This record gives sequence, structure tokens and C-alpha cells, in this order.
Amino acid sequence: MDLGTADTYYQPRALEKHADSILALASVFWSISYYSSPFAFFYLYRKGYLSLSKVVPFSHYAGTLLLLLAGVACLRGVGRWTNPQYRQFITILEATHRNQSAENKRQLASYNFDFRSWPVDFHWEEPSSRKESRGGPSRRGVALLRPEPLHRGTADTLLNRAKKLPCQITSYLVAHTLGRRMLYPGSVYLLQKALMPVLLQGQARLVEECDGRRAKLLACDGNEIDTMFVDRRGTAEPQGQKLVICCEGNAGFYEVGCVSTPLEAGYSVLGWNHPGFAGSTGVPFPQNEANAMDVVVQFAVHRLGFQPQDIILYAWSIGGFTATWAAMSYPDISAVILDASFDDLVPLALKVMPDSCRGLVTRTVRQHLNLNNAEQLCRYQGPVLLIRRTKDEIITTTAPEDIMSNRGNDLLLKLLQHRYPHVMAEEGLQVVRQWLEASSQLEEASIYSRWEVEEDWCLSVLRSYQAEHGPDFPWSVGEDMSARERQQLALFLAQKHLHNFEATHCTPLPVQHFQMPWHL
Repeated sequence: MDLGTADTYYQPRALEKHADSILALASVFWSISYYSSPFAFFYLYRKGYLSLSKVVPFSHYAGTLLLLLAGVACLRGVGRWTNPQYRQFITILEATHRNQSAENKRQLASYNFDFRSWPVDFHWEEPSSRKESRGGPSRRGVALLRPEPLHRGTADTLLNRAKKLPCQITSYLVAHTLGRRMLYPGSVYLLQKALMPVLLQGQARLVEECDGRRAKLLACDGNEIDTMFVDRRGTAEPQGQKLVICCEGNAGFYEVGCVSTPLEAGYSVLGWNHPGFAGSTGVPFPQNEANAMDVVVQFAVHRLGFQPQDIILYAWSIGGFTATWAAMSYPDISAVILDASFDDLVPLALKVMPDSCRGLVTRTVRQHLNLNNAEQLCRYQGPVLLIRRTKDEIITTTAPEDIMSNRGNDLLLKLLQHRYPHVMAEEGLQVVRQWLEASSQLEEASIYSRWEVEEDWCLSVLRSYQAEHGPDFPWSVGEDMSARERQQLALFLAQKHLHNFEATHCTPLPVQHFQMPWHL
């Protein structure tokens, strides 16, 4: 346990300190054993060590080791109970569990300890949290868009189900073992253990320097979500009245993640950790991710007091899934900013796996890890800004230098084709692809000027259409335009929806690149 206040740090006595070190070492060894167990069992089986005559003595050794570790845990408990500072913390913790008054929470917040013991601050079933929702989620989870069957039109007979069963079992095992850990490496215990000092420093900085308030939210699936809120509404800056909800990447944590950019820009910020990351419980499958995002948005609206029109969703990388889900599910949200995100997981998964596994990879992603960002984003009607990193090495399907293989391009094209289908017909699509090939601002400007895009004319056309037909997408604007006019309008829209940032995937986004999306 790491326990301390802003002014003093908890000093364990010798007995607790040494016992804690032994238990921490045992925990690391257990984690290594867990991840290497399939290889270990295969090796032991080949060597003939799994016979009954050899397993029984081993079980005796294992039982003795467990008893010794239990004794060490008892000694740690004795060491803690004899420490007045620890007893004071326990008194505050128990008082907070009995009565979650503002004073008790203020005292508890000055300690940094195992988040599992933190009392729940907000529950998904709180009556006020479901008043404006359309029925709200059930205990099975919130609604997700389901993929279409891989073989449409096939009769779903008992024989067909039996034929599919081996593939389904294989996909399930791959997703719940290797797949989930490859997709969300931040959920791996060993990585979290290595990052823990950095995470604790980042958390302390948010609390002490930014007056951050930590809270535990209980999602509908029972997972506990670790959040951090920084309130800027009391400042003179107008952007402090807006809340930016940050969705981190697959190895990102709010303690050291993308929350720093909107904080520096002066916004109120709500950060949260994926299920299974740091203080959050569970595992980061798409259903659990959406459940977590749902309770985060509900917390922002019904406990923190922000209206959906004052909430901005900001996501980095894989966080685009939860951000687009929230945008689809809460259509009144003000805006969406997606940094270094992608349209669909399947092409990126195929990139890192052998061609021989193509069918298995596609099936596994569609059934268990379906991050369909573009499909969800197209169901949102509000302003969107995409930030494409021109040297991105993660979401490109070939090499980082091949900017046209960046899946952010596909996200932009699918969004524009949905919203402006006539503008993004063959001629518009061709010129936007040409613009996307530009890897520098100079090349972008050259293409833009070559097509003689008149921004005043583009704005006039779009505003006239909106005034006559309303704001809901898709629009039929461009239906009666010439090919040249459609190309100019397509270029104008592409430039308004996507900004380039010359950097790699993991470079922190500078505050000058954090801009609100364009809207009419």
C-alpha cells in the first residue's frame, strides 16, 4: 500500500516494510507464472513431470509456500496495526464508508491507497441518473451496434451451428487470452506494476496542482471505474465552463495521458481509466468499455452538473471507440475530437497477424473485439474534428511514411460520404484522396489553391441548404452541382474536418492543436 498526504508521506515500520516487499515480489512471480503457464505446462508434459508421483510432492511444496505467505501477510497486518498513522487512516476510511459526507471525503482524498477500498461515489442506478435516458442500460450492458453475419442468407440450422462451434470456441479463446492483451496492453498487470511510480506521481500532480477530485463510479456490469475531475468553472476563462471527457489509448491512463492537453487549454476535464487499468476493475472488452463510458457521461451530467451541450468528447487512439459510442448514444453532446484514431479494427489486426490467420482474425474481431468507430461516428449529428498524425506508426497498415495507409483517412472518408453522399461521389472522393496524400502543409495548400476553392461560396451553399432542409445528416447538397463544384465543396469539407499534426502516434498533442471542431 502506498499511503500519504500532500504534505507528508506514510513511513511503514520495519516489519510492515519487509513483509510488504516479500508479498509484492510474490505477486510479480505469480503474474509471470500465470502468463507463462501454457508454455510451462507444455514443457512439463513433454518432460513427464505431470505424473501423479511428481505432482503430489510439488503440491506439498506449494501448500507450504502458501502458508508462509499467509504468515507474512499476518505480520504485515501486525506492523500496520502498531502504526498510529495507519490506524488514523483506517478510522477515516471506515467513517467515510459509514457516512460519505463532504468532510469525510475531503480527509480521505488526502490519502493514496488501494482503490478497491475507496467507497463508491456514483452508481449507474441512481434515480436521477436515468431520468433523461431512453430506458437506460440493463445489468447486461448498454446497447452496441452488432456486426452483420459473415455469411448472410445461410439458414441457422442445428447442423450449421454445430459446424460453426469449433471456430467460435477458437475465436473466444483467442480473444480472451492473447487478443485482449495485445489490444489493451495497459490491462496487463506487469506493465501496470512497472508504471505504478509514474502513475502515482501523475495522480498526485492532478490532485495537488490542479485540485483534481478522484471518484469511483459503479457501472451497470459491476465494474468500478476510476475517474479524476478537474473543475475550472470558477476561473475567469470561458472555456472552463465546458467539460472535456478524455478517452485514453490502449496503454494510456488518465494519470499520464491525454488529459494534460485540455487542462493546459483551460477546460474542465474528466479523465477515466479503462476497465482493468489501474484503479478500474474488469477487463476492457467493447461491452465493458461502453458500459464504463455510459456511467462516466451520467456522472458528468447528473453529479458534476454539466449539460450535454457543454460536454466535449476528446479521444486518443483506441479511445475513439468509447468516444464515438458516447456521441452516438448522447446526440446532444457538443463536439467530438478524435486524435490518431481509426475507422475499424479489422485492417489493423490483419496487419500484425500472419495471412494464414486472416479468417480467424476477422472472425475474432467481429465477434469479440469489434471496435467499429466509423459506424458509430456516422450516427452522430454534431461537429467532428479528426487529427491525423503524418508519421503515425501504429494506425498505418503499411509503413509510417505511407500516409495513405493511415486509417484516419478512411474514418474521414466514411464520415463525409455518410454526411454528404452527393458531394462525395466519384469526383469528390478522388480529389479528397489527392488532398489526403499531402504530407505537409505546403502540399495541402498547393492542392487547395489548384482547385480554386472559394470558402465564401462553400459556406453560402451549406448555410442555404441548412436553412431550407434543417441540420440532420445525410444531406442531399451537391445533387444539382457540376463536377467541379462538387470537388471544390468536397475539398472544403475535408479541410474543415481533418487537421494534420506532424508527429508519431504517441507524441503528446500540443495545446495549439487542440481546437474546437468546425460547425456552420
